[in-house]
Amino acid sequence: MALQDYQTALVTGASSGIGAATVRLLAARGLSVHALARRRDRLAELEDAGDVTIHAVDIRDRDALYETLGKIEVDILVNSAGVGSRFDAFHELDPDNIDATLETNIFGTIHAARAVSPGMVARGRGHIVNIGSIFGLHAIGAAVYGASKGAVHVLSQDLRHDLKGTGIRVTEVSPGRAATEIFATMTDDPAAQSAMAEGFEIITAQDVAEAVIWALDQPWRVNISLIELTSTEQVPGGVGIHPVAGRSSHD
Repeated sequence: MALQDYQTALVTGASSGIGAATVRLLAARGLSVHALARRRDRLAELEDAGDVTIHAVDIRDRDALYETLGKIEVDILVNSAGVGSRFDAFHELDPDNIDATLETNIFGTIHAARAVSPGMVARGRGHIVNIGSIFGLHAIGAAVYGASKGAVHVLSQDLRHDLKGTGIRVTEVSPGRAATEIFATMTDDPAAQSAMAEGFEIITAQDVAEAVIWALDQPWRVNISLIELTSTEQVPGGVGIHPVAGRSSHD
């Protein structure tokens, strides 16, 4: 079941970055797209992309999420909502920041999939795409963020078992360093934010969104389980310099 066989899509984290780029590409392919995120003003910028309906919902608000998603039919779910944990030393992390990272990246992803999957099962078609990270595949040096994206990785793998026989495909797209707003959630230091985007040409949100579209556009017999997407000069596992306080870390 290629992209042309689907009618509707839901993208979380749609107000910026990978989510917004994915909304625009899906709408350009003629799908009816539901764009969900917290910031209504940013979501409104997507209404000119085509058949786009916006939903200003915090993905951490479980009741609001289920109420909203229970009213729409979804063939494609792109779980793009995510935040980065602070690039502080682990023993100095704010517990509230830990909770926000886990609630958004893990609970939000799981509940969005749980909310739309019954309809997919009933219709015998659907595709769930979870945006992971190379932090979830390699030990790079941000324990809480890595743990949250590691959970997304295992979730994606196990969903294929849980949904076997339903006609639903599951894909994980795990990008490396990408030009999105996530750097601002990791540090308040503008110099450190800039350092995250320097040293080599990093991938863009559009690059990641196009990988999502490619996975969605395969024939039904093909499931793209995992895409690891990095810049040409970014090789996970090499030792580099952490952008905060000069600490050594893996890149």
